[in-house]
Amino acid sequence: MADVHSQEQRSFNMSRIRGKDTKPEMIVRSLVHRMGFRFRLHRKDLPGKPDLVLPRLQKVIQVHGCFWHMHRCRYGKVVPKTNAEFWQAKRQGNVDRDRRNQRLLKRQGWDQLVIWECWTREPASKVVPRLEKFLRCD
Repeated sequence: MADVHSQEQRSFNMSRIRGKDTKPEMIVRSLVHRMGFRFRLHRKDLPGKPDLVLPRLQKVIQVHGCFWHMHRCRYGKVVPKTNAEFWQAKRQGNVDRDRRNQRLLKRQGWDQLVIWECWTREPASKVVPRLEKFLRCD
C-alpha cells in the first residue's frame, strides 16, 4: 500500500516528532516538581539519557511513547499500514535498546520507573499513585 503523503510531507511530519520535552514528559515533570522533588533532565552520562534523574535518591523516570516503545495498550498495538516491516524493526529496536539501558542502569544501582504516554491522559488515576509510591519509598 502506498503512503497517503508525498515523500516531502512524510519527511516534514516525521521531523516534527520530538524526542524530548514531549507533552507526556512535561506532565510528569510538573507532577514530580509539585511533589517537592528536584531533578535533572536527560543526563548524558547515564545509559539511555533518562528523562528525569533524581541523583540524591538514585532514581530515574523514563516517559515512553506508547507507539514508539510498543506498549500493550491500544496506542502501542497500532501496526502501520505502509512500510510495516520497517516500522516493526524500528519499534522492536527501541524496545531492545530500552531493555539494554534498563539492565545497565540497574547494574549502576539506579532504581527505575517507566511512565507510559497513555497513563498521562488521566494523570491522577495512573501516574500520581505510581510516582508517589516510587519516590516516597526509601
